[in-house]
Amino acid sequence: MAQCGLCSRREADRWIAAGRVTINGNTVTELGTQVAPSDRVEVDGKEVHPAARHTYLIYHKPKGLLCSRRDDRGRPLIYDELELPPTVQSVGRLDMDSEGVLLLTDDGRLTQALTRPQAKLPRQYRVRIAGHPELETLQALREGGIDIGRDELSDPWAVTVDSESGGHTWLTIVIHRGRWREVRRTLEARGHPVRRLIRTKFGPLKLGDQPPRTTREIKPGELRQLKRAAGIDTPQQEK
Repeated sequence: MAQCGLCSRREADRWIAAGRVTINGNTVTELGTQVAPSDRVEVDGKEVHPAARHTYLIYHKPKGLLCSRRDDRGRPLIYDELELPPTVQSVGRLDMDSEGVLLLTDDGRLTQALTRPQAKLPRQYRVRIAGHPELETLQALREGGIDIGRDELSDPWAVTVDSESGGHTWLTIVIHRGRWREVRRTLEARGHPVRRLIRTKFGPLKLGDQPPRTTREIKPGELRQLKRAAGIDTPQQEK
């Protein structure tokens, strides 16, 4: 159901647990039940059909928007600006104050593969921080193990100093997990609050010169690389 773009995998599990799903007329009771192409799957008595073609978009998220379908505080959302069906969701969220590459898709299988804990998809950022980090701080960022709160330690990063001016420094960093505000929390723990954060790459997907607030379709070659990075076999017709 998630692969069909009908819901998230977690939501599909809840539907199964609630007895809303049947296969060939029989109520499904076991999570992870395999479905053959010839099987008839129904939710609440309505047949589920595979999505004819998935949506894969790169969105240049600007600062000031939430990657959420709703917000109790009434803050602006990316979906306020994007005319997309509800099955198309963001993968690898950016917080409200961050900007850059954001993947949007209704491919549940790809979403699950990219967000599972074992996935180590590289994420590259350009970061403007307050102050000028000393060599000791840069080494600590590269080695990891910094206490960033919530009983978490930072991961080792690839870090490059791009430029220094006035009281600020531009860094390029690469991380391999998408934990909550990991970049901001880590740099703040070393005394360098983030002033601007731009995700320039998400796996093989590059921001390039794409203007803010615009979307573009992912190219077939990019999609193959993304699926390969996620550990998903590429169907013959996509090669």
